[in-house]
Amino acid sequence: MHSSSSLQPLLAAIAAAPLFADAQRIFHGRGGLHPGCEHWALDVYPPVWVLTSFQPATDEGLAAIGATLEQRWAEIAPGQPLNWVYQCRHEGQAVTRVMAGAVPEPHWVAEEGAQYKVNVGRGQNHGLFLDMANGRRWVREHVAARPGMRVLNLFAYTCAFSVVALQAGAKQVINLDMSQGALGVGQHNHRHNGLTGASFMAHDLFKTWGKVTRSGPYGLVIVDPPSYQKGSFVATKDYARLLRRLFDLMLPGGHALLCLNAPELGVAFLQDQVRELAPELEFVERIANPAVFADVDEQRSLKVLVYRAPLLA
Repeated sequence: MHSSSSLQPLLAAIAAAPLFADAQRIFHGRGGLHPGCEHWALDVYPPVWVLTSFQPATDEGLAAIGATLEQRWAEIAPGQPLNWVYQCRHEGQAVTRVMAGAVPEPHWVAEEGAQYKVNVGRGQNHGLFLDMANGRRWVREHVAARPGMRVLNLFAYTCAFSVVALQAGAKQVINLDMSQGALGVGQHNHRHNGLTGASFMAHDLFKTWGKVTRSGPYGLVIVDPPSYQKGSFVATKDYARLLRRLFDLMLPGGHALLCLNAPELGVAFLQDQVRELAPELEFVERIANPAVFADVDEQRSLKVLVYRAPLLA
């Protein structure tokens, strides 16, 4: 299992952690840069630390982590109670337990001035994907430079992209996701941030093309699908179906943000498909992931690519 020496990089990250106001990752073992710690991730969703292991942990290992958290918390937040939860994800199961303190209910976290409702007490998706922080920042800056645009947010989940787009001055955002529950959290996020101008469609994109196309074209189309979700989206076959129709959804000079979170599919998978199925689109850039998410192989990490439609001649 784990000896405490294999925990050293994780313990060192805890010992150096500042007091964060915004939700973010503290330690990313999955990037492979810390041999022996590949199965560990540590996030902070203030005021709660969330430790995730992708294989069972020993009581000894958890005790060492807990002691280090206690010590660091006493240094950076003296007098405040420590809250931390541990989730073990193994063989398709995700079991979460509160190790110290408590989790607020409701639990709101901040990122760059926006507030998001999260749920760290159960399930694998907590309501805000921390590795997409730079993608949200790009949307905020992009929309702020072009106020009044209309945005289509596909696979919207809890609609974080929509929150930042509206805060930055978008006129309207259409959020589409198959999960009514996720969109419900998204609506809550909009109300909590005092935002109007969003609509929410709990539909299967591939059965709603007509409606989505009729509401277009859009200045920005955001595509952030699950990489593999049976019955919803399987990247290897469904990205192509989407790319064939992407150009028709975009205004001349409009942009698309194409995201892919599948370690087994590199950047070339997306770029080749765009070249073949949406050849009009011009590649602009790949948005770097937050530094803490560094990976020994950037082809495996989250891919966030920006494309632009040509202006009318």
